[in-house]
Amino acid sequence: MSTPPRLRTAAARFIASHSVLTLDARHPYVAKSLVDAQEMHRTVMCGFRGWVDDGSADARAQMGVLSTWALDLKAAALVLVVQSKVAADWQHIPEGALREAPRLLTVDRTFRAGDAAGFRAVVNPTYSKPRTAPDASLLRGRRVAHTNPQGVRKWCARRFGDGNGSEGSAGAAADPETISVRMLPTVSSPAPHKGLKIARAELRGSLTVTDPDAFVHALSEGVGHARAYSCGLILTR
Repeated sequence: MSTPPRLRTAAARFIASHSVLTLDARHPYVAKSLVDAQEMHRTVMCGFRGWVDDGSADARAQMGVLSTWALDLKAAALVLVVQSKVAADWQHIPEGALREAPRLLTVDRTFRAGDAAGFRAVVNPTYSKPRTAPDASLLRGRRVAHTNPQGVRKWCARRFGDGNGSEGSAGAAADPETISVRMLPTVSSPAPHKGLKIARAELRGSLTVTDPDAFVHALSEGVGHARAYSCGLILTR
């Protein structure tokens, strides 16, 4: 028996907590986060102690924690934006590492089909590369990163459609050719996370909401892989 198509709602409400932290990139605590992706993850998660049991495998997902960051080398400033379903407490960050007190904001926004919004996102743009066994049978594909802007736009087409009427999975439409793509340096982590290398690309552009529920889900849960490592958060304006 086939599953009936999901009925789309006319509007959906997005509620989240945003923290904006401006950190001194020269401070050892911050400098370590910049050279080790796992340390950056710990920095982000230190704001959410006590909300879930210690050692929970899906603690980040339970609390809806997503993040993104940008580094100004001239000013030696790291701006870290953290989104969550629960309130953050940044008292565990060394006082000297913060340039100023963290800004805590509550985002409460209703999106309707047809709404237009500007957006920015840092994503881990990957695709599944087919593999075959010696006997020519198909194996599970290997996840590979796109390494150039045109490849990233193919990734965008799967999330935001191809600009010609096809719909993506993120509940919003955007012509990939109009999205600004900037390839960012790969982030990695040494032992015990040898082999952790995360390709990143920054997207900037405008989109139109086509499915409010799906769009709010993408805002809440993030898009793509490496969401524990500051990828996948969509910021709108």
